[in-house]
Amino acid sequence: MRVVAAMSGGVDSSVTAALLLEQGHDVIGVHMKLHNGPPMAVDAGDTKACCGLDDVIDCRRVADQLGIPFYVMDLRKEFERAVMDNFRSEYIKGRTPNPCVQCNGVLKFRILLRRAKALGASHLATGHYAQITEDYGLRTAVDPKKDQSYFLFPVTREALKQTFFPLGGMTKSEVRAHASRLGLATASKRESQDICFLPNGNHAAFIDYKGVDGDSSGNIVDEEGTILGQHDAYYRYTIGQRKGLGIASPQPLYVLDIRSDSNEVVVGPGDRLFNQALEARQLNWYRRPERGEALHARIRHRGPLIPCELEGEDPLTVHLSAPARAITPGQAIVIYSGTDVVAGGWINRTLPA
Repeated sequence: MRVVAAMSGGVDSSVTAALLLEQGHDVIGVHMKLHNGPPMAVDAGDTKACCGLDDVIDCRRVADQLGIPFYVMDLRKEFERAVMDNFRSEYIKGRTPNPCVQCNGVLKFRILLRRAKALGASHLATGHYAQITEDYGLRTAVDPKKDQSYFLFPVTREALKQTFFPLGGMTKSEVRAHASRLGLATASKRESQDICFLPNGNHAAFIDYKGVDGDSSGNIVDEEGTILGQHDAYYRYTIGQRKGLGIASPQPLYVLDIRSDSNEVVVGPGDRLFNQALEARQLNWYRRPERGEALHARIRHRGPLIPCELEGEDPLTVHLSAPARAITPGQAIVIYSGTDVVAGGWINRTLPA
């Protein structure tokens, strides 16, 4: 088959391309140019972000080693619309977005997949740690420490029919061993961890740079509405945050809610962060669960799997078996049955248990 391998410049995507080539596929390496670099000044030596110039060079080095064609696709406009604009607008709504899920759901497995088909490829391959079931559902990776199924919930069955995840059945050490065996230039390269357009982790600086309509300053209040202090921008805060509140209190205070309509940041004691039910929207269902089926929910990447019961379809009400801390609107929730992903969606709000 002709396969487009999405190459980020890291060891995972390099091994993906190499293994497909060993299997006899006609492989084309493609790197997505997503942005022009972080708009805010950062110390490049401290960043662990991907998609920079060094990554493009590493992609080309690996492609040359493998003897495969290599292209850089300019997806800056698409990335700005699908990921960066969404990131800004969600924070302005008082929510906490997950740009990596948005990038996978919209950019890689819609836009890049279409570009791959235009190159005559039957499949798109990526270095994600996840597996595809026989009926084109989504399944967790063999290596639980590297599993990325949480980030992939928006990928439809139709897209998975045209996708390969060659690393889903391997551990990270096995992937490194393949890279060393093949002598790939990226064999010992460290992993990227930061958001690619936000390498210093300062989401507020990014939003300041993009600009906000109107005044975003306001009051910090308790749950009864008593004013405890002021802030200069509500979007600087996230649910569960403790540091940087600037409030003197005899007990630790945490951000419980962000009210974008009134610019209020609500704070309170830590035990008020726990909730046992939530509403999710924009669901991608792989299948409807059977009555009495044992299901588990994950409300953050690498968070625990919590037994749950479901009610409705979209919106979906999720009842957790135990209270979970800092359930955050704008983040993803993924429902599992064993190792299979049943559905995923976006947390809209918490609900009374």
